Amino acid sequence: MFSYDMVQNAAEQLKGVAVRTPLIESPLLNERVGGRVFLKCENLQHTGSFKFRGAYNRLSRLSDDEKAAGVLAFSSGNHAQGIARAAQMLGIKATIIMPADAPQLKVDGTRGYGAEVVFYDRYNEDREEVAKRVAGDSGAVIVPPYNNEYIMAGQGTVGLEIAEDLKALGTTPDQVLVNCGGGGLCSGTFTSLYKAFPSLDGYAVEPNEFDDVMRSLESGEIQTVDFGARSICDALLTPSAGSLTFPVLKSLGIKGLTVTDDEAKAAVGYAARTLKIVGEPGGVVSLAAVLAGKLDAKDKTTVCVISGGNIDPAMLIECLAH
Repeated sequence: MFSYDMVQNAAEQLKGVAVRTPLIESPLLNERVGGRVFLKCENLQHTGSFKFRGAYNRLSRLSDDEKAAGVLAFSSGNHAQGIARAAQMLGIKATIIMPADAPQLKVDGTRGYGAEVVFYDRYNEDREEVAKRVAGDSGAVIVPPYNNEYIMAGQGTVGLEIAEDLKALGTTPDQVLVNCGGGGLCSGTFTSLYKAFPSLDGYAVEPNEFDDVMRSLESGEIQTVDFGARSICDALLTPSAGSLTFPVLKSLGIKGLTVTDDEAKAAVGYAARTLKIVGEPGGVVSLAAVLAGKLDAKDKTTVCVISGGNIDPAMLIECLAH
């Protein structure tokens, strides 16, 4: 079973490799919400998102034979870049299955780290089936974006760092919001945070149309996204929580929140203009939830994870003008 010890082990594996990203506080944001808000800036991580943590933790555990066979992953962009960069650092061939409508910035980044990109239709093809077909009999190791304990543990180091920094400040959080797609970041991060702060309230934040985790937590069983769902939050467009990630979130009593695309755009614009932070729509939904008043932050200490900053220039301009 997934455990806090796995996260600690991942932290040792990532020491000196992953960036220890800052936990920042803005007086302007505090004034706006009437409480203290800390932002964990994973947009400053290698490849511009938290995904590098889990990718490196997984790939660095491969045997020599597995490394020689190469790896294959499926991703809309951030996991793709994390795998590509980790593979580049470890001398492993990487092939990435990406949706044809993935942001060009993420496609270019993935190729820039030396990975081969194969496109698929996210609305008419199953990416896991495509990955298996591409892998064929090559022996390539398929690395899923979230439903793997090494991946979850690597992402959980985000929570370890948050806890260490808050304790150094003598501060206890009342609530923590984490952006959620398949639940890898949420399950790992909250496992770490509840170890340090067992009384905090944890929230998984999703786009409105991709509220499967919130519905799963409410029903107690894994729910899926409607086929016709669409969102600009490309980093969070997963069909359902993972069979490994969801039980962790359920056992910890995590609650769900959702935001609209307009609220995500507003948060991207606010982060850039006021906080001087570049975030992508899916990377700022936790901040969007706070700014939109989806929960009470007045007289409370709140933590939001800015999970990624890989935003196409055109989308950034649109969000700034929103």
